[in-house]
Amino acid sequence: MNDLSPATVRLSRPSGCSDAEWDLRVKLAAAYRMVDHFGWCELIYGHLTAKVPGPDLHFLINPYGLNYDEVTASNLVKIDVEGNKIDKDNPYPVNQAGFVIHSAVHMAHSENHKVVMHTHSRSGMALAAVKEGVLPISMGSTAFVDRISYHDYEGVSLYLDERERIVENLGDNHAMVLRNHGLLTTGRTVGEAFLWLYRLERAAQVQIDAGSAGTLNIIGGNVAKKSGDDVNSFAACEDSYGELEFAALMRKMDKIDPSFRE
Repeated sequence: MNDLSPATVRLSRPSGCSDAEWDLRVKLAAAYRMVDHFGWCELIYGHLTAKVPGPDLHFLINPYGLNYDEVTASNLVKIDVEGNKIDKDNPYPVNQAGFVIHSAVHMAHSENHKVVMHTHSRSGMALAAVKEGVLPISMGSTAFVDRISYHDYEGVSLYLDERERIVENLGDNHAMVLRNHGLLTTGRTVGEAFLWLYRLERAAQVQIDAGSAGTLNIIGGNVAKKSGDDVNSFAACEDSYGELEFAALMRKMDKIDPSFRE
């Protein structure tokens, strides 16, 4: 196999890349670094994808084979809805099979689902194996009261006929537990999808930790619903959910390693 490490392959901003696409590339690459920073990776697998601005059904996905901390704005691969490469000058392959779940959500053409994030973290997979799903046992987890979906496991997501059921199960929610599999979130922006992912990952971690420590103290229905409404309202910044938090995290990534901007 050819050496396609970032140290060997030096890419620059793709020709014809608009300012809007480049901004999206930088933010999506930053999100990959954040997932790596928080330890939510499973080797090179899993994807964060985003629809490219404009009328074409084109999407950005990570180069298959790279670690999340090797993803940059320029090496993200542009693909179509079937996972075929649009960027012919980009030498990196893509995991077409891994795009099945993402393409299902993107094909819904919803403004709410322009960005899709899917992880196989340890806590996320543990929560996905629990029948009760996400329980309102902490302030953060109440954000998902009446705001989370579930999709039953059908095996490795390789078959296109599953896409319709994924979309139907997700509905208008921004978070979904793929049972016995992992976690998925969406957003209108990278920042929105990432904040939902952070909150869902944290809810999973707290629930697994609390469950191993003793009997879970479930927050009552009315209190849980009001708490969730307040938590989500607090996270909104000028009607743009997650942008304030994501900007802060991008500054953190710049301090650690700004190469995601290349």
